Amino acid sequence: MSLVKFNIWRADSSAGKFQAYETNITEGMVVLDAVHQIQEESAPDLAVRWNCKAGKCGSCSAEINGRPKLMCMTRMEDLPKDKPISIQPMQAFPIIKDLVTDVSINYRTKKKIKKFNPRKPDAPDGTWRIAQSDIDRVQEFRKCIECFLCQDVCHVLREHWLHEKFAGPRHMVYTAALEMHPLDIEDRRADLKHTAGIGLCNITKCCTTVCPENITITDNAIIPLKERVADKFYDPIKKLFRLFSNKT
Repeated sequence: MSLVKFNIWRADSSAGKFQAYETNITEGMVVLDAVHQIQEESAPDLAVRWNCKAGKCGSCSAEINGRPKLMCMTRMEDLPKDKPISIQPMQAFPIIKDLVTDVSINYRTKKKIKKFNPRKPDAPDGTWRIAQSDIDRVQEFRKCIECFLCQDVCHVLREHWLHEKFAGPRHMVYTAALEMHPLDIEDRRADLKHTAGIGLCNITKCCTTVCPENITITDNAIIPLKERVADKFYDPIKKLFRLFSNKT
């Protein structure tokens, strides 16, 4: 058992500051355990969002020592103890109270994305023929737990607050899961360009770095979507072909 110091952000929607706490840490504890213990011992009004405590619900997202992480998956033994451990809410979203942020913009953004639109069945019995490799490609994207850490670390959202112009990495992953599905026939490229603002992403790969599910967001989702948008709107040969096709 060891006494560890913490600086935890205490705030409402108008103002806030770090407040110092300390609590005894035992072997095997994660940051969320420490926060709950501080709630019990000295801060019963400390607001924190959590649910499963198993790294699968995405609720306990926060910034620990300045890095976006899941509190339930960050072990105390992996953090330096020579100075207070700082815990603050995600910076890309408005603060509701303390460590809890308003992430509702993500659900509104998701509703704007065109839904799954399957092609007609291949066989008379209403089934399809699908290559296993095509199925494997989109399975990675379905691991997303909507923790929104990728949204938090994205500089377009975090520093410039362009939520209404740029959908963000999480929604690029969701779109990729639809666009690359072997049965889907919907065309979302115009929406990616004009509504989702995919051109604002400059592929720094910071979203990939913080993903707790190890989804290769940039290389496997965003870049292929950018290529599809470029093919539709910027390929001179295809543009010429479409021009003459429309005339005929």
